[in-house]
Amino acid sequence: MQISTHTDQLTALVEAGVHDHIFPGAAWAMGTIHHGVTGAAGRLTPDPASAAMQVDTLFDIASLTKIISVWSLMGQLVKQERLGLDNRLADVLPGTQGYALAPVTIFQLLPHTAGLPLRARLRASYGDVRDDIVRGVLHEPLEGMPGQAVEYTDRAALILGLVIERLLGLPLDVALAEYVLQPLGMAATGFGPVAPRHSQLVAPTEFCEQAGAHLAGVVHDFSARLLGGVCGISGLFSNVPDLQRFLRAMLVPDGKVFDAGWVRDSLTVQTGALQPSRGLFWHPAAGTGPQDDVWCHQGFTGTAMWLSRRRGRYAVLLTNKLYYTRDSDRLNALRRDFMRGAFGL
Repeated sequence: MQISTHTDQLTALVEAGVHDHIFPGAAWAMGTIHHGVTGAAGRLTPDPASAAMQVDTLFDIASLTKIISVWSLMGQLVKQERLGLDNRLADVLPGTQGYALAPVTIFQLLPHTAGLPLRARLRASYGDVRDDIVRGVLHEPLEGMPGQAVEYTDRAALILGLVIERLLGLPLDVALAEYVLQPLGMAATGFGPVAPRHSQLVAPTEFCEQAGAHLAGVVHDFSARLLGGVCGISGLFSNVPDLQRFLRAMLVPDGKVFDAGWVRDSLTVQTGALQPSRGLFWHPAAGTGPQDDVWCHQGFTGTAMWLSRRRGRYAVLLTNKLYYTRDSDRLNALRRDFMRGAFGL
């Protein structure tokens, strides 16, 4: 399929999303290692006087943080043999010793089979002091038997972020910048808070009663805000050009940032007969199976990225749907159509 074949279709889909009030605006891309097309539609807000969305607009990418930061850095630690997938948390996080998390393995966290509580709910459980929150997360009972079920949970990324910080001896944001963002030239990407710079726009998300305005440049996820805006759950801001750099580097791993074996294993089902199928922090795109080789990760704010090694193709869709609603049904339908158009399915 020529890269331009479905450009008009994707443009129309995104413009329909604006017209139908699924999101005020969006930016997107699809491409291969050598070629790509990008686009943007709508505005930062529904106000006709607000700025038009741009391809380089910064978005709160929500759970894509888990991929850009935790998944990337975990791959480097595994490649360097500083961490094994069969390591127990008790081996790498002394704070888990004697608690339910102690025997959970790194591998079980990556495909969400560790039996962890399903949501963070950090303040309700542990207060608002970071050390108390971390201690509470590491000491909490499991909700299921490790290895018996696939249950997506934010806590897997939070815990793995703590593992990364301990093994590298660096805060997560510093480690990410040094080992991933700078080598890939992702200069626009970073943990918030962020402000417009050099005329670059920041897409607003949900209305915050406390602030009396829509959040813009401040992470939407409350648990991430509680942890200072830097954690494995959420908190990164990025744009389409930077995510293109990231996905292109995954398509042709050079061993410096991405190891070919790590990418291959991550985009392969690691959950056996358990459903839904999962790789390592990646999952088959909605409406596809592993045999289609289109892998995805999505964010609550309205973001998504897809990759297919077999097709040598990637796609990105960034929206600020939370400006309107927390309901994701219409956005998910549009995401499926966008993915199918981008990958010719």
